[in-house]
Amino acid sequence: MCLLQITCVNIKDCDSGRIEYMAKATLPDGSIVEVAEGTTLIQLAEKIGSRLAKAAIAAKVNGQLVDLSAQLKGDAAIQIITGKDKQAIEIMRHSCAHVMAEAICSIWPATNLVYGPTVEDGFYYDVDLDEPIRPGDFERIEEKMREIVKADKPFIRKEMDRDQAVKKLAGDKYKTDNIQRATGETISFYSHGDGFEDLCRGPHVPTMGKVGSFKIMSVAGAYWHGDPTQKMLQRVYGTSWPTKKDLDDYLNMLEEAQKRDHRVLGRGLDLFSFNEAGPGFAFIHPKGMIIWNAIVNFWRSIHDKYGYQEIKTPIILNQELWHKSGHWDNYKENMYFSEIDGQGYAIKPMNCPGGCLVYNSGQHSYREFPLRMAELGLVHRHEASGVMHGLFRVRQFTQDDAHIFCMPEQISSEIIGVIGLAFEIYHAFGFEDFHIELSTKPEKHIGSDEIWDVATNALKDALAYKKIDYKINEGDGAFYGPKIDFHIKDCLKRSWQLGTIQLDFSMPGRFGLVYTDKDNTEKTPVMIHRAILGSFERFIGILIEHYAANFPLWLAPEQARILPVSEKTNDYALMVQRKLKDAQLRCGMDLSNEKIGAKIAKAHGEKLPYMLVVGPKESQSNTVNVRIRGLQENKTVGIDEFLSTANRKIADKKIDLAL
Repeated sequence: MCLLQITCVNIKDCDSGRIEYMAKATLPDGSIVEVAEGTTLIQLAEKIGSRLAKAAIAAKVNGQLVDLSAQLKGDAAIQIITGKDKQAIEIMRHSCAHVMAEAICSIWPATNLVYGPTVEDGFYYDVDLDEPIRPGDFERIEEKMREIVKADKPFIRKEMDRDQAVKKLAGDKYKTDNIQRATGETISFYSHGDGFEDLCRGPHVPTMGKVGSFKIMSVAGAYWHGDPTQKMLQRVYGTSWPTKKDLDDYLNMLEEAQKRDHRVLGRGLDLFSFNEAGPGFAFIHPKGMIIWNAIVNFWRSIHDKYGYQEIKTPIILNQELWHKSGHWDNYKENMYFSEIDGQGYAIKPMNCPGGCLVYNSGQHSYREFPLRMAELGLVHRHEASGVMHGLFRVRQFTQDDAHIFCMPEQISSEIIGVIGLAFEIYHAFGFEDFHIELSTKPEKHIGSDEIWDVATNALKDALAYKKIDYKINEGDGAFYGPKIDFHIKDCLKRSWQLGTIQLDFSMPGRFGLVYTDKDNTEKTPVMIHRAILGSFERFIGILIEHYAANFPLWLAPEQARILPVSEKTNDYALMVQRKLKDAQLRCGMDLSNEKIGAKIAKAHGEKLPYMLVVGPKESQSNTVNVRIRGLQENKTVGIDEFLSTANRKIADKKIDLAL
């Protein structure tokens, strides 16, 4: 990355009398580079140094991403983007999408291109093609892409006004629609390769040789603009990375993620299931409920520590309530409805209105504030069948909601408290790698600018107090207030958005919430919405994949299993089991006629933390021979010693199992 500040100066050409405009480039190290106005950004990079020019991908002019072929036109702040910059990977992937599009059009000339954006970890292109593209075609597409990349031809940008662009693409309903949706009066096209051209706002890498290493991943059906009344398109997904090693690492991660698929592990370990009788509604089995209840008990203990009161609100409430809350106007398509005694009701998609009704059931004084109400609320939201995905995307889930009612001057301290609570919970599950995002006032919002400034500054002050680095998402807040989102990374470095803290100046007013202030006047409280784990179902799915179902001791459905060597030690094994169960350890028993090696292998396959082998030697010494999940060695210890160690690990939420 290279940051420059361009300052224009005039130099007179003495021979011709011509005035030549020069740009003075001041580099971070204080050196000065002078170039003529009209110099391209790649020429500027070459003047700075050949290594920078070779690494350059694109550039920023006054904060706006542009191609390296763009020319300097007056004073500007310049940043040369290289492969080390975060923006580079998206530019490379967008460029690779064009290479894939050219390859597809070359193989299937009847292809009509629709659009091809970048997505997380890759890109896709929607195409209208009557002949189906199948996984067996991926290698052929990749081979053509490699041929295109090897030619290393440049991306060439052309610009024209909107009317010219519409005329140019007359008859192409997809591209004409894209032009109509584009902002601004200048429309840009990019051409490359053997006459390939596509409508695109850019920017792109300078030549096709800089798109990185790539792979076609999948193909799926997709409706144009998501409209099921339109023709089904084919959506071809791909991924690209700066180097072959980066691509291999990503593919290895996907392979490991497939092994950890919570849907497969959950079914194999009998944790949960789904049934056609209720698509998108999870059935949690007894072993799954053990994990669920362990999380709930921990959640309750932490919330009690932080001064929350737990409430429970109805699942079904009348339609009038949802009109008042605003959900009817903004969320109706995601809700389920019913009728009772001729009156319309809705199944709640969110817990907030119920929390407001609890608040309004009595009078409140400033002396009660902050008032923290937590709820494990069961909510229902309609999800399209095509997007449901195991526990990650369901139609019914339990949300660990809480609503804090407070005065404006208490916002910062409450946010600090929520952040502390969130970190304590995440650490307990072994999540140490996470980041915070602060989303600010959107263009469409309610409330005065002054209120938004107070709220946003309160969130910033809380983050500053906790010495937390965060990313700002300008204009991405909720319409009713700014918010903080918590993103955690699992062991595969995949990011998951879990917790959220949202300030709300709308709902308290809609529901007429008031409190009596110090001056004996009625005022409207600030309402803080917050969730830490989000959906319990989704969080359990994340845990299954994060741990590969090798749950820490405190979460494991079966924490230990007694494995008698033969029938001769069954009585001793039963005595050990009773003692462990009396100490609240979840302990099973294998009294089958299998050999001890088979019993151990079965327990390993079921991912049990501890296997306690007992034979004549152990029965005589009142000990157990402990086999630990994931470790080769075993250790013989007294029963009381084992219990003491296990209970300490459970109490401390330890991840490791070593004795």
